[in-house]
Amino acid sequence: MHLTPRLAILLTLPPLMWAGNSVIGRLMVDHTPPLMLNFLRWGGTLLLLLPLGWPAFATPQRRAELKQRWPHLAMLGLFGVAMYNAMQYMALVTSTPLNVTLIAASQPLWMMLVGALFYRVRPGPRDLVAAALSLAGVVLVLTRGNPSAVLQFHFVRGDLLVLVAVVCWSIYSWMLARPPASMRGEARPDWNWAQFLLVQVVFGIAWAAAGAVVESAALADADEGVRWGWPLALALLYLATCPSLVAYYAWGKGVASAGPAMAALFSNLTPLLTALISGAVLGSWPQPYHLVAFALIVTGIMCSALKNSPAR
Repeated sequence: MHLTPRLAILLTLPPLMWAGNSVIGRLMVDHTPPLMLNFLRWGGTLLLLLPLGWPAFATPQRRAELKQRWPHLAMLGLFGVAMYNAMQYMALVTSTPLNVTLIAASQPLWMMLVGALFYRVRPGPRDLVAAALSLAGVVLVLTRGNPSAVLQFHFVRGDLLVLVAVVCWSIYSWMLARPPASMRGEARPDWNWAQFLLVQVVFGIAWAAAGAVVESAALADADEGVRWGWPLALALLYLATCPSLVAYYAWGKGVASAGPAMAALFSNLTPLLTALISGAVLGSWPQPYHLVAFALIVTGIMCSALKNSPAR
């Protein structure tokens, strides 16, 4: 699949939106517990999607289509809506931003591993080189031009949660790219993007609600409930739209067109954009190593975009 300008935009939008998601998620640590934040985020998305995607539930025939395919849809909701986002928000409570983003940058490797283990897709040499280039760029920007800082890491519980999140997203992406027979070709229900995303959110928010209930019970005596106010309201408005509606639409289209391996390379723009957004907020503007890192990441993307061997 050749990289076209439209495809490049589709695959760049999610990292941009998710960079904002990471920054806001960190800012909201003192306003709401992480699993509750995940539930509130997707609750808002559900309300926004209902007018657009309601036809997927409107008739008995449509509901029968859902019933026949519910195991696959439930797993999409679990890995793509509930667990991935919940693990990220939980990680931001205990882990450092440097650790979180570096671990998340290993996503291309996990994409390749999941593809090789479960879908018998072996990465080609260019895929491996592209993943290494992108990862090198991310390490450079997050260590501020000093890669030796990686040796000073101390892993905490949040680091492991990020690793779980990355594996969940890899599984979700492969499930989108390689759906079962009931979700391919003429057998697939005639859902547009809003209907398909709404279906995933309906299943995903059920998982998210269960997690929020367990979290609330665990924190009942800790006085760590939701602190309502304008900061949380504005954060939820952004989280329910940009990293949810816009990013998931673009990611689904991009993965279907380019495949999970190339999409994962674009996802490595997320920590770079996160660093730039955080720098702008704090008044620290990009340094020369930011440009070098960006060049490495783009080189990795272009390397994978070139026509590869049949192994892809």
